[in-house]
Amino acid sequence: MTRNSHHADASSDTIPVSEAAWLDVIRQMDQTYSGLIDYQVELEKKNADLEAMRQFMDSVLESMTDILIVCDRNGLIIQLNKMAARLAGLSDGSTTTGTIFDLVAVSSHEALNAMLGRASQAAPAMSEEIVLHTTDGEAPFEVSASPRRDARGRLLGVVLIGRHVGELRTAYSALNLAHDQLKDAQAQLVNSEKMASLGRLVSGVAHELNNPISFVYGNTHALERYVDRLETYFNAVEQGATREELVTLRHSLKLGKTVARLRDAASGALEGAERVRDIVEQLRRFSGTGRAPPEPFDLVTTVQTAVGWVTRTQRPDLVIDWSMPTALIVTGRSGHIQQVVMNIIQNALDATEAVQNPRIAIQLASEGAQAVLRISDNGPGLSDDVRDKLFEPFFTTKPVGKGTGLGMSISYRIVADHGGRLSASNAEDGGALFELSLPIEGAGTDG
Repeated sequence: MTRNSHHADASSDTIPVSEAAWLDVIRQMDQTYSGLIDYQVELEKKNADLEAMRQFMDSVLESMTDILIVCDRNGLIIQLNKMAARLAGLSDGSTTTGTIFDLVAVSSHEALNAMLGRASQAAPAMSEEIVLHTTDGEAPFEVSASPRRDARGRLLGVVLIGRHVGELRTAYSALNLAHDQLKDAQAQLVNSEKMASLGRLVSGVAHELNNPISFVYGNTHALERYVDRLETYFNAVEQGATREELVTLRHSLKLGKTVARLRDAASGALEGAERVRDIVEQLRRFSGTGRAPPEPFDLVTTVQTAVGWVTRTQRPDLVIDWSMPTALIVTGRSGHIQQVVMNIIQNALDATEAVQNPRIAIQLASEGAQAVLRISDNGPGLSDDVRDKLFEPFFTTKPVGKGTGLGMSISYRIVADHGGRLSASNAEDGGALFELSLPIEGAGTDG
């Protein structure tokens, strides 16, 4: 009885657990388990991302043709990329127990120390030529060093990246060769376009030469007649003619007028020859290459010559309105600027081909330190599409076989090479307007 009564008392002390409390516990356990699963999924995703990043970095390091060496603050090598390991003669790898100084020739230790010092002090990276030990012997490398830091910015070591100097020199040589070839090609384009322009203007140049040559030819014939008269008179003198006979002969030969006209004929022939010489000199400058040194020249004369060559025989009804000073000196290559003006004038003539009363206005003036040339026509003007593409190579609005599409692009480059500017727009009263500006000789210099 005693034991049974004791058991009954213990049972009466137990607190019953309600069903709602158990459900709450089970719910919290489910939430915790679900959170653990989500955390596991997120962790696996991050691990996968880290593995993908590691594989990506490994592939980048293995594909690098430059050497990459990672070392700690004391120069102990932590990692090498595949190229550096191969040059160092390591079997596979990316790691070694040596220091960076083991890979560098003694002659470059001082330069390496200075480079590591700058990198550890976070100074701007500088490249140095370092001689490295390789399986093929010592070889020079262009090496740069950068500091390696942790997330808190503390210095962990240095990263060195280098490229074989021989490869750099080969690349520079190839670049220089390509640049020289490009310059030669550009010069050939300039000369090709120049000869094409000259070919279109042969008739004008021939007319330009014909006038002074005809002048020389006519005066030479006059000189020949005058010489015949003088020879006749001097032969009579040598044969002992009397004074009366000589006076009569002199009057019959009109030697007084002959002597007076002799000087005029010689002066006229000389003037024509000088004009021919000037035209030939203009042709020589026009056909000259861009290798000639820049020199001062009169832009007024250059513009007049260019306009004369283009317009001489093309449009007899063409009206040109001139507004220019007597002289305006600029520095450059007159033949090239003449080509630019000729291209602009030729474009103006093409634009006014269907216009009944073609007109070109040419204005040249000094504006500050610039000589500004404006050439406008009374043609249809430039559309937005044409104006945007006008200076692009090979762009032309002319039919196939009528234009190369290089004239304006080469003109733009020529003006830019002279330190000037070439632009195209539409004039206020219609028609195209080209504006060319060049630095005036001596303007802006101290003096």
